[in-house]
Amino acid sequence: MKKHRNVKGLFSYLYNRTVIVGISILMQAAVLVLMLWRFSQYFPAFYVFSVIVSVLEVLRLVNNNRSNPGYKIAWIILIMGLPIFGGIFYLLFSNKRLSARQRRRMQSINEKVRQYGTFEFQEQLDRQLEDQCPAAARQSRYLSRTANSPLYQNTSVEYFPLGEYKFARMVEELEKAEHFIFLEYFIIQEGKMWDTILEILKRKAAQGVEVRLLYDDVGCLLTLPYHYDRQLEKAGIQCCVFNPFVPLLNARMNNRDHRKICVIDGWVGFTGGINLADEYINEYEKHGHWKDTAVMLKGDAVWSLTVLFLSMWSHVRGVEEDFSRFSPGRYQPRAIPPKGYVQPYGDDPLDGEPVGETVYIDLIYNAKKYIYICTPYLIVDHEMVLALTAAAKSGVDVRIITPHVPDKWYVHAVTRAYYPVLIQAGVKVYEYTPGFIHAKSFVVDGEYATVGTINMDYRSLYLHFECGVWMYKTPCIQQMEEDFMRTLEQSGEVSLDSYRMTWWKQLGRGILRVFAPLM
Repeated sequence: MKKHRNVKGLFSYLYNRTVIVGISILMQAAVLVLMLWRFSQYFPAFYVFSVIVSVLEVLRLVNNNRSNPGYKIAWIILIMGLPIFGGIFYLLFSNKRLSARQRRRMQSINEKVRQYGTFEFQEQLDRQLEDQCPAAARQSRYLSRTANSPLYQNTSVEYFPLGEYKFARMVEELEKAEHFIFLEYFIIQEGKMWDTILEILKRKAAQGVEVRLLYDDVGCLLTLPYHYDRQLEKAGIQCCVFNPFVPLLNARMNNRDHRKICVIDGWVGFTGGINLADEYINEYEKHGHWKDTAVMLKGDAVWSLTVLFLSMWSHVRGVEEDFSRFSPGRYQPRAIPPKGYVQPYGDDPLDGEPVGETVYIDLIYNAKKYIYICTPYLIVDHEMVLALTAAAKSGVDVRIITPHVPDKWYVHAVTRAYYPVLIQAGVKVYEYTPGFIHAKSFVVDGEYATVGTINMDYRSLYLHFECGVWMYKTPCIQQMEEDFMRTLEQSGEVSLDSYRMTWWKQLGRGILRVFAPLM
């Protein structure tokens, strides 16, 4: 019996998806090496060909106005440093191009948001905000015109300083669902959090509630079984997988769906940094205490989260969705009195517009008194560094909290590589001592704030599908500020003296920083 269990466990391991993926990639790498060895007699011609390819790729990179300068520099160093393989590596792994067919399909997401992401009172609210605060109106108009994300009032915002609180409220609201439930998450993992939610979803689906789930395949590569979507479909839950992972030596897999969205009856919406896995609610300790944040919207602004979900769903499912079935106000039980302004927004990596980064930079440049930032990663480009340092030099109190316990050592090393230039300019940097901080939030002058899924790193700012909520003078901003100050009490300030290191560590972090855009 014991032998049978061992054999079964062995087969289960061998057929594990990650093992199959690893073997597939190793086999492809072995074939590539074998081909190079077999054709070694043609090395001089191959060398000339490779150098020509490298030079052409560098010229194309330099003249590409849409690529981030840091991204260009990293690739140029790699290409010129490896003249034989550099250009070929770039062709295979740069992942900045899609086929015409793929681009048309992905652009349908933008078209849907543009078509349906409108709001009846947008112009009236824009004029109203302009009268109150021209600076806020400028930020809002950018989101309206560039990200097709309208401005709303008549929306309440509840802030959650920890994943445990968001989980409890989410369960409470899911139990109230009568018409539809939409979920879009980067990571889902079986455990207390997901098992509790899944039981509700199955029960609601059996009652006739329309339940849809969209998850990212790479995000769930190590956390869900292969073809998990088929299991959910059998349980009555409509399920789609974003950009299924294909174990090939190419780079078509960088554009991930990093959003975290839950919409219930078009009336309640959740977003923030919290995925559906137990470490996010501190059910088990993965990297020390897990600090994360989220918001719950009720009212008109939930429509933007609905549009973001349905646009992605239409693309992945390959269907023409009838958005009008889920229009705002259709199932809303009551009106919400206006208290401040709320503007959910999405960021699409394929439209050439860095919406998430622009929102952050606008907030920094509009600050008069202080900027409080929480981010798990601090891997930023020249524009962001310039904005943060200029604000600090002008007398704005800039404080940033990052993790003390990392989830990825090399990413944490790059984050720390940015500390000196910021600290020297007057930015105060802190590390969250109890563990890992996964929150992505800004609070500015007690008037502005944003909470969402967008990390301060190249992947979030340039490669992933993301979302967030921009706010102006909403009551929850005070709660966010108070939470930041409590978190600050649990964090240690980083000084230049404590940051001194050996020359080889400085060299290592410098190299990691150069190649940060490729990580």
